[in-house]
Order: sequence, then C-alpha cells, then structure tokens
Amino acid sequence: MARRPRPSAALAAYLGLSAALLPALAPLVLRRRLARGKELPDRWREKLGHATAPRPNGPLVWMHAVGLGEVLALRALIGQMHARHPDLQILITSTTRASAEVLAANMPPRCRHQFLPLDTPGAARRFLDHWRPDLAIWAEQDLWPGLVWRTARRGIPLALVGARMNARAYRARARVAPLYRDLFARFALISAQDVDTAAHLKRLGADTVREDGSLKPAAPPLNADAAALAAMRTATKARATWLAGPTHAPDEALALAAHRARLASDPNALLIMAPRDPSLRDQVEQACADAGLRAALRSTQPQPTPQTQVYIADTFGEMGLWYRLVDVAFIGGTTGPVEGHNPWEAAQLGAAILHGPRTANFAADYAALHAANAARRVDDADTLAAALGAPDTADMATRAQGLATRSMDRTAALCQELCRLIPTPHRSPT
Repeated sequence: MARRPRPSAALAAYLGLSAALLPALAPLVLRRRLARGKELPDRWREKLGHATAPRPNGPLVWMHAVGLGEVLALRALIGQMHARHPDLQILITSTTRASAEVLAANMPPRCRHQFLPLDTPGAARRFLDHWRPDLAIWAEQDLWPGLVWRTARRGIPLALVGARMNARAYRARARVAPLYRDLFARFALISAQDVDTAAHLKRLGADTVREDGSLKPAAPPLNADAAALAAMRTATKARATWLAGPTHAPDEALALAAHRARLASDPNALLIMAPRDPSLRDQVEQACADAGLRAALRSTQPQPTPQTQVYIADTFGEMGLWYRLVDVAFIGGTTGPVEGHNPWEAAQLGAAILHGPRTANFAADYAALHAANAARRVDDADTLAAALGAPDTADMATRAQGLATRSMDRTAALCQELCRLIPTPHRSPT
C-alpha cells in the first residue's frame, strides 16, 4: 500500500503535542518509575533512546511488542526468519521490565533486547540513528504514532503482525480513526489474528489485511533449567501437582478454594501458584493463610516440603519449569477483568488446559482449543476441582500440542512475506 509522504492533520496534531509536552515530562516520569522499582537501574535511559548495546554488523530487523506474552510470541517469527536468512540480526524492543527479564532467559540466537524509546523526537532520532533497522515489525496492537511516522520517513519498511483488536479496543480507536488511517497507510504488510480483527482494522482505514492467526502457538516452548526441573520432580514425586498461573487475585481465590476441595480427597495434593506479578507475593501468601493452607515461597525455599500445600512461584522466567512439571494448568486472568492469558505456553509443554469464563483477549485461541476438545472451561471452585481429576486430561494435552504444531505452517507463510520486505541487498533467496 502507498505511504503518505506527509502526515495527515490528525498525525500532525499528535506530533506537535508530543514534541511540545513529552521531552520535558519523560525524564521525570522515568525517574519516578525507577524509584519505585519499575525500571532497571542500568537500562532506563534506553527509553530516552540511549542504546546500551552496539549495533551488530549486517542486516537487522527490529521487532516490537509491548509485554511479556507478546514478546515471547515473536520467537515464532525469529526462528523461521533465521532459517531463511542465516545472517539476520534481530533487535527486540518492549516496554515492561518483566518482558526484558523473562526474555533474557529465552533469548534466541543473534538477538538482543532494548526498551522501546518514548515517543519523542529526540528519543526516536537517537534510537533510529543507532540501530538503523532494515525492517520494522510491530506486533499485536501497540503503535506509537511518532515512531511509526519517523521510521517510515527514513524509508524503512513497516509491518504489523499478530494484530488483535476486540470490539472494545476498536471503539476506543475509532474516536481517532483519521490518525489510524494515516498510520496504517505507512505499513507494507498488515496481518491479523482473526476475522474480527481484520474487519476492525479495515474500518479504521487499513487497505489490505492478511489473516495469519496468532503467533503464540507457533513460538518455541519456554526454556527451563534442567537441574531445577530434576530437583522439583524429585521433591513432588508421587504428589498430584497442578498449576494456577499466571494468576491475579480472582484466579487465586478460585484456585485456593478448589485446592481445599481437592485436599479433602487427596491430602497429599500440591498447588503451584504463579502470580503474574511476583512482587505481590505477600498478598498471595496471606490469601493462602486466610484459606487455612500452608504455603511456601519459591524465592526463599528452593523446593516444597511434604508439608507444603501451596508453593508460590514468586520468580520471573520459570513458567517453562512449572508447565513441564505439571499435568494440568489452570490459566490465569480468566476469572476477572484481565480477560485471559496465553494458553499455548502450557499446551506446548504437555499440560492440559483449564480456564475460567473470561477469555476475550484470546477468544480465537480458546475457540480453536475448544473446537478440538483441547481445553475445558470451569466456572467455580467445584467445577475446577472436578476438572483437575478428570480422566481425559492427558488426551486434552495431546490435542492441544497438536494444534500448536500445525499453527507453524501459517507462520511460515507470513515469515516468507516478511523476508520479502527486507531491502534487496540484504535479502536471501526464498
């Protein structure tokens, strides 16, 4: 699709306001976040465009995603792009501290991570001057208008992949539809996860939209430390162990109630609770105490003891360990306003998937899993407790793994189109 050489009135207004207000506010906001532990002390200036790593030689693709799940999903593209383009270097950007810390334990080869610069003229200039990407890929739904415009103005091809936009997100963006129409016109490729997202993008002004599904089921499985996994398997041997995670307060209340019911029939059962925000460990530990359950923290106790009833996984980067350890996982975020977390990480590692009723963020994913009888919805503690002991959980897990494997074909087709956007001097034969 043709790129507009000049910004529309809507984009020009955004660029003017961001140039006037953000440069002075950005350092103040970042220092306040640093004081609260929300930024890494040695890397917060990356958000002002100051790189903390050198640019590697050769062609470089810049991939951006907001948070943890989206960043890990990018690995589905990275592996296939490397297979087609062996000398390709990848720069991954994100915005959250958790995404950086977990990605460090799951970093593909020839990749490096930086935090996305704030949407100010100076930060964008420093970032683009240093990294000089040959292709920019934005994932899911986070677009920073100034960065998109400044990237396109330098002649760098842009792609939007794994786009996800439910009805509520569409209504919010429809209020500034002229801005999105301008932004979408600057993308050479736009790929949606599902038919509803594709329709929403077209209503916002996107011209041609592909439908390639979610990247998440095609991403490589999360890593796990082999020694830690062996130690945990020894510690939980002969115990019926299940996982709830990544959890929020409503998920935790449901899981603890279900675990109490399960302990009535199996006093040796063990629940591993992995809170989405490990810094809330004290609240989770108190919830366990209020439920009359004996809890231990991963951060202070390397393995659960025979007396531990709930083991709180209050560490970053170990979800691959927990999914490998258990046969059944209750996926968090599905009982409250979060509207669901990624079920595919559990599916890839052989855990049967249970979830609550609220899955709007992954509606297409859960629909596909249910169509294959590869996941089960639970609505309360009683149905969750019953599902934990269902005889078909192993079959459910096998079917979910099969779906994840088949999704790689669609990702391969998308990868081929992305590789064609890399400028000709750097492009490998496809």
